[in-house]
Amino acid sequence: MADFLHHLLFGIYPYLALAVLAVGSVIRYDREPYSWRAGSSQLLRRKQLIVGSVLFHVGALVIFLGHVGGLLTPIAIWDALGVPHGAKQLLAMVAGGVAGVMAIIGATLLIHRRFFDSRVRAASSFSDNMVIVLLWCQLALGLATIPVSAQHLDGHEMVKFMEWAQGIFTFRAGASDLIRDVAPVFKLHLFLGLTILLLFPFTRLVHMLSAPVRYIWRPGYQVVRSRRLAS
Repeated sequence: MADFLHHLLFGIYPYLALAVLAVGSVIRYDREPYSWRAGSSQLLRRKQLIVGSVLFHVGALVIFLGHVGGLLTPIAIWDALGVPHGAKQLLAMVAGGVAGVMAIIGATLLIHRRFFDSRVRAASSFSDNMVIVLLWCQLALGLATIPVSAQHLDGHEMVKFMEWAQGIFTFRAGASDLIRDVAPVFKLHLFLGLTILLLFPFTRLVHMLSAPVRYIWRPGYQVVRSRRLAS
């Protein structure tokens, strides 16, 4: 039963989460384009939002890029570059730890603002509250993996996760077996991360896919009519 559950969570569930992420995002963008936004509450309480949002977004962006690059870059490339597995793991622990602390402090400020400011709370949906709490828990689990990783500084444990992630994306049979013996905190971190991907299309997280890159080369400034002219 334990083997079946492990295979279900880390061999089948990843494909379910990724499929819902891809298909659900396309359907939502097609059918509910006006809901494709972050839903900012900046006007209700600006100062705490700015501090918390900057810390959270900068930290989360570093973590996301680190996870994508670290897990999906073929091991042969790291070996060709002469980067030892232990050095790569140490870099991930330090950089990820700093970014994780920044992100969780920012998330804590955002949670405090969302739950303890009556106006923000009234303007928040269940989905908004759920997402920020899930992200906080995921950040906490990520930070909790650092002391465990410190016990395996040879990088062998990190290689297991790299092979698992790359095995999932290349449809490798038995990919779940690669992380069968890792610490429970890692499995919780992976499971919650997959769950966040599963819920992604149904929350405000979809705004991550709409980075306003075009504004970099947009000509001129936005023209806003004054109230006098508008009247």
